[in-house]
Amino acid sequence: MRKAPILLLSVGLAAVTLTACTSPTESCEPQSSSGRASDVITASGDFGTAPTVDAPLSLNTSTTESTTLIEGDGEVVLEDELVVLDYTLLNGRTGEVVNQSAYDPETPTIFAPSNLLPGMAKGLVCATAGSRVAVAMSPEDAFGPSGGNPQFGIEEDDTIVAVMDVRRSYLAKANGFPVPVTTPGLPSVVTAEDGTPGLTIPTNDPPADLRKATLLQGSGDTVEEGDLVTVQYTGALWDERTIFDSSWDRGTPAQFTTDQVVPGFAEALVGAQVGSQVVVVIPPSEGYGDAETGPVPAGSTLVFVVDILGIG
Repeated sequence: MRKAPILLLSVGLAAVTLTACTSPTESCEPQSSSGRASDVITASGDFGTAPTVDAPLSLNTSTTESTTLIEGDGEVVLEDELVVLDYTLLNGRTGEVVNQSAYDPETPTIFAPSNLLPGMAKGLVCATAGSRVAVAMSPEDAFGPSGGNPQFGIEEDDTIVAVMDVRRSYLAKANGFPVPVTTPGLPSVVTAEDGTPGLTIPTNDPPADLRKATLLQGSGDTVEEGDLVTVQYTGALWDERTIFDSSWDRGTPAQFTTDQVVPGFAEALVGAQVGSQVVVVIPPSEGYGDAETGPVPAGSTLVFVVDILGIG
């Protein structure tokens, strides 16, 4: 899993609402629609391959518009969800390609809304996996607020064209319902609005056995042994009461199979449903044992809070 390309991250804008151009569903309200500018964009080539994009020179729009070029039949991208996609960006004024993803299914990139240009985000929510979406972005929803991007020949008033192949989406955070915790000896967890967890670890000695509990019960698919999972997590050291690792801090979820992590972490995942948040206390015997591993001292009891965002 790769980090988002610099051109998108360098915009430096706050997180925005994802919106779309497909028909609204009962739980998804699009915030952009097709129009004069987006309807004249064409893209040839199969879904998932780098397209040849064609748009009239000097294309401009004051309102971001989006048109579905290929209609997918996968899951609907909901507001604030993480999205796996490929994209081609053109300068609407010159017709030149200014940025393009790798179009490599073996190295997917997961984008949070804040990693995308606002106009790209406005073309995604309510789109379905398997769709190719063309977006004509107003300068305000592209590089206008940052004064253009001279490195790529983009001026402040340029309309930017994006053609995006939507491969799939993931939850941005656990969305299950709260459940009572009856397992003794667990840290207390509070969650910020964006999903980032905070931990309070008891001052007593850690339990000798593995202990886990579901804090939020999801309703999605159940994780099985060997599954590839997408998660957000925070890991802490019981004795030191410090966080040693957090995908939240990196701004990108983690992807791995359940057999690529320490046994205690895998035990917390297998049997849990997508949308769940779980907390687990892992004794050294089911963690890193007596070996010092990076920031984890030998013989450490580990604590993890994990949001299960998707499978596969």
